[in-house]
Amino acid sequence: MLRLLTSSCARGLGSRVATWRPSLGLLSPGSPRIQQASEASDARYHQSSSCESLGQLVGICSMMHLPLQPSPEGLDAAFIGVPLDTGTSNRPGARFGPRRIREESVMLGAVNPSTGALPFQSLRVADLGDVNVNLYNLQDSCRLIREVYQNVIAAGCIPLTLGGDHTITYPILQAVAKKHGPVGLVHVGAHTNTADKTLGEKVYHRTAFRRSVDEGLLDCKRVVQIGIRGSSMTLDPYRYSRSQGFRVVLAEDCWMKSLVPLMAEIRQQMEGKPLYISFCIDALDPAYAPGTGAPEVAGLTPSQALEIIRGCQGLNVVGCDLVEVSPPYDLSGNTALLAANLMFEMLCALPKVTTV
Repeated sequence: MLRLLTSSCARGLGSRVATWRPSLGLLSPGSPRIQQASEASDARYHQSSSCESLGQLVGICSMMHLPLQPSPEGLDAAFIGVPLDTGTSNRPGARFGPRRIREESVMLGAVNPSTGALPFQSLRVADLGDVNVNLYNLQDSCRLIREVYQNVIAAGCIPLTLGGDHTITYPILQAVAKKHGPVGLVHVGAHTNTADKTLGEKVYHRTAFRRSVDEGLLDCKRVVQIGIRGSSMTLDPYRYSRSQGFRVVLAEDCWMKSLVPLMAEIRQQMEGKPLYISFCIDALDPAYAPGTGAPEVAGLTPSQALEIIRGCQGLNVVGCDLVEVSPPYDLSGNTALLAANLMFEMLCALPKVTTV
């Protein structure tokens, strides 16, 4: 199950969302002040940390300083870390991604002024900690991930995943499809991840979507891959994706343009049916996101990444992940900071989130 730290959250009486009770830290003078639901009309909602409530570097490190919970029961959505990188084929380090993304997420606020989204006034959200993966056995790790996500999804909670290499999307999709059937997919990344096998192994990060097709987890006519690029061993590396009915949008087709028109087309394609978003940080140009295992030049910009995720707002999103952040290759933390912001945007795009 999930490996969790002690939570400082409580639930307000009659509330639909978790009441955040931030710890003020061991060095704070006096007793920590706990805000009660009766003190303010919006106290039952998560409040972003500020100089008036909680220092950014104070307290237990959770995603956006959200409450840590041991169970998905009663939640509408939850952040989950999957610290796995034994499925990577190049530079390791994505096992440290969830922790680093959480660290950078303390910069985030509680509302999205650009889209008008109010996620914490719409959803009950918490951080469920990390899946206790088996770093010595990739197949067993996939089993552990699948079992955890089956429990999360069965509880009616939408998972927002901090990766981890892209292998983790395969067992997550197994759990998602068990509940929703074959789902549509918006995959943003540099590589199609549709290889069949390497060194005799059929499960690793470059095979995630091939295995998902093999098991009928995807509604192939509603699969879009955006930002694909890079050198290859063949002249038609996208043949498999296109043969399955995937729409492949190459990175060069995105250069120097807004992706709002593209997302309008994709919204029509998804037809309001269940949709999963899988965002590999290598979709972005390494000038913006150098901390990843297999960077490819001439990628997307951060503004295009926002256009893609915001373009999914209002669709029937049943799960999201952000994978392949490898902190050892980005000491500045900019890659994880970008990832944290993209995860917030995914939260804001969930179906029940109200906007103003």
